[in-house]
Amino acid sequence: MAGKLIAFNDNFADNSTEAGFQFTFFCNHCREGHKTRFVESSTYKKKKFFKGLGDVLGVVGQLTGKNFGGLERGSDIISERFNGMSPEWHKEHELAFEAAQNEAKGHFRRCPKCTKWLCENCWNESAGLCVADAPRENVEVAAARSKKLVQDIEQAAQNTPVFTGKIDARQTLCPKCAKPAGEGKFCGNCGAPLGMATCHKCGAQTQAGANFCGGCGGKL
Repeated sequence: MAGKLIAFNDNFADNSTEAGFQFTFFCNHCREGHKTRFVESSTYKKKKFFKGLGDVLGVVGQLTGKNFGGLERGSDIISERFNGMSPEWHKEHELAFEAAQNEAKGHFRRCPKCTKWLCENCWNESAGLCVADAPRENVEVAAARSKKLVQDIEQAAQNTPVFTGKIDARQTLCPKCAKPAGEGKFCGNCGAPLGMATCHKCGAQTQAGANFCGGCGGKL
C-alpha cells in the first residue's frame, strides 16, 4: 500500500504514471507551476522486457511447435504483479517524490512572514520577503502612475464639451424683399439672385443686396 506523500509545499500535483514519475509544484501566490524532470520506472522497464520476451517466445513456439510454457507463465505472473502498481513501484514512487522535492526547492523561496512558498517571480530579493508582504517599489510606482493616467484621461473627457446635435434653425433673408428666401440661388418670393456681387472698383466678392463693398467700402 502506498504511503502518504508529504511535501515541503502541499500545493502540488502528482503527474506520475505506470511508466514513470513526475510532479508539479505550484507557487502559493501566482499559482504558476514548476514541473520536475520525468524519471522512468525501472519496474515498468522490466515489465515491458518480460512482456516482449513472452511475445517473442510465443511466436517462436508457434513456428517450431514447441511450448515455452514456463516462461509464458512467468510473463503472465509479472504482468499480474504490476496490475494496480506493485510495492516496488510504490517504493520507486516515494524515492522519486523525494528527489523531485529537492529539485523543486531550488525554484521556490519560503517567506519568513507568511511562511508560504513562492516562485522566483513572486519573491522580493531586496526585502527578503514575498511580493505580497513587500511589494516591489518600481512595480507599485509604475502601476500607480498608470492608474492616475487613466483617471486623468477620464476626468478630461468628462470636462470636454460634447456636440449634442442640436442646431438652431436659421433662415436666409432676401436682400431685395427681406423675406425668407429659401436655400436656392434665387429668392423663392421675388426671384432676386442670392449669390455674391462683385465690386466694380476692387473686384471683391460681396453679398448680394449690400449697399457698400466689404473690400474697399465703395458704394455698390
